[in-house]
Formats: sequence, C-alpha cells, structure tokens
Amino acid sequence: MNMKVMNVPASPPAADPLDTLFDTLFRPMNALGVYGRTGAYESVVEALAALISSKRETGTEVFRFPPVMSRAHLERHGYLKSFPNLLGCVSCLDGGEAEIRASADKHLGGGDWTADLQTADLVLTPAACYPVYPIAAARGAVPGEGYRFDVACDCFRREPSRNLDRLQSFRMREYVCIGTPEQVSAFRERWIVKATALADELGLTYTVETASDPFFGRVGQIMAFSQLEAALKFELLVPLRGAAAGTACMSFNYHREHFGTTWDLRHEDGEPAHTGCVAFGMDRLAVALFATHGAEIADWPESVRSALRL
Repeated sequence: MNMKVMNVPASPPAADPLDTLFDTLFRPMNALGVYGRTGAYESVVEALAALISSKRETGTEVFRFPPVMSRAHLERHGYLKSFPNLLGCVSCLDGGEAEIRASADKHLGGGDWTADLQTADLVLTPAACYPVYPIAAARGAVPGEGYRFDVACDCFRREPSRNLDRLQSFRMREYVCIGTPEQVSAFRERWIVKATALADELGLTYTVETASDPFFGRVGQIMAFSQLEAALKFELLVPLRGAAAGTACMSFNYHREHFGTTWDLRHEDGEPAHTGCVAFGMDRLAVALFATHGAEIADWPESVRSALRL
C-alpha cells in the first residue's frame, strides 16, 4: 500500500469557510467546541452510524460506553504520560448537607464555589476503545481466534477551538481487534480498504497518510516520530479548507503490545496480545459531508443519500 508521511500542512484560511455551516449544524452553548445539534445534523450522524454498522464483521461483539470511565483505569492506560493536557476530570461537592450548602451558597455572594470541589473516581472518556481492554482482560487468556469489538462513546478532549471540525465533546465509533500481530495487521489492512470504500460511497475527497498522535511535551515529540517511522497510525484526511491540511475523519491504529502488557491481555502461551483499532470520528464525518455536499441534504448527490438512506 503506497502511503506517504504527511507534509507540513498549509496554513488555514483567515476566515474559516466552515463557519457558514454553523446555523445549519449547531446551536451555541457558551463553550467552544460544545454545541447543541440540529435535527438535520443528527439525522446524518444517525445515518452514518447505521452505515458503519452495516460493515461490521461477523463475530464482532458490540458495546456502547457512557461518557465517563474509571480514573484508575485511565491512569493505568498511561494517559497521564502521553496526553495529560487533553484530560477532563469529574469533580463534585462532597461532605454533609451543611458543607455542600455552604459551598454552593458561595456563588450567591460572588465567591468561588469551585474551590471546594473534590476530584471523583471518574474521568471523561477520551477514546471509545479504552473501556474495552479491561473487559477483555477479565475473561482470562485471549482465545486463538482473538477478539473483535464494535464500541462507541461520547468522548471528551480539552481542546477549546472555534473550528467546527475540532470539538471538545464528540462521538467516536471504533472497531477493535485483540489477537496476534498477524491478526491485528490483517484486521487493519482489511479496514483501510473497507473504510476508504465507505468514504467513496459518501462522495468524500480524501487521502490516507501516515500520522502520529498528539503526544505531550518534548518526550512526546520522540514518541510521535517513532510512531511515524513505524507506520503505526494512518489517517483518512478530508480537505475541508482548500489547500489547508485535511481533517482526520478516520484513523487506523496498531498499538503493538501496549494494551496487552498494560492489562495483562495474554494468549495461552503467555505472550502479550497485540491490539489495533479503526476509529470513525462521527462528528467530523458529518461536518465533512455538509462541507462537501452543502447545507441542504435534499441537494446532496443521489448516490450519497442512497448510501445513507436519507
């Protein structure tokens, strides 16, 4: 498969052309990247979900996860080492009735009630696949045929932005494979083919290129270079702003044995399992469809509406 390392992206235009779509897709909620969603927009997201479900491979287990997960699990994943700047934690007022009322009443006097918040045992889920690895590990040895999962979740990453294709609260759908290196590599290759065919059905212009995760800090730069060099991550990029860098709407990831060793996911012979996933950015794909085909769904190409059953 002929795929190239991403070039340095072109600068985005001064005026973001996606802004013209805001009223069609969203309503403001007094927070960047956190919006109310219109009926037209949600109809497309739901149609995308159904189309992706139709591509599910036989033998794939389905899980749907809440928007929060165990803080202890996230710490074990190593998220604080790789992406601490993106983390969102759940905090609550704790104590008896008098203590909680005193904290809440600070707001009435112009005080800072948030100073009394206590960190809970929950964090906002940053990736849809994270909760599935401890579930698989609890079963014992990974079977010879491996595991395949279909997972989805409302995710959060602390990246405030005015850009409609970079939300803080967003939906992620993933297919996950746990097995041998050969099984996971074959899974990823299959899904690159299946997912690009899906993008063709949707009438999207795209490229598939090697990429890296946004690891934090100087050490993260080394990790990103290593990821690029080993071609562990590919992204399907849709150009939404002319010559500017495309928006990553899907990704194809090979984690090697990272989650296998982290969660003691092992085969019968004791070797750590390898894992990989294909991720669909549901909100980015929906924005890409409106940006590509226009604000009025009725005006979209018949082939696209047929694929989505709209």
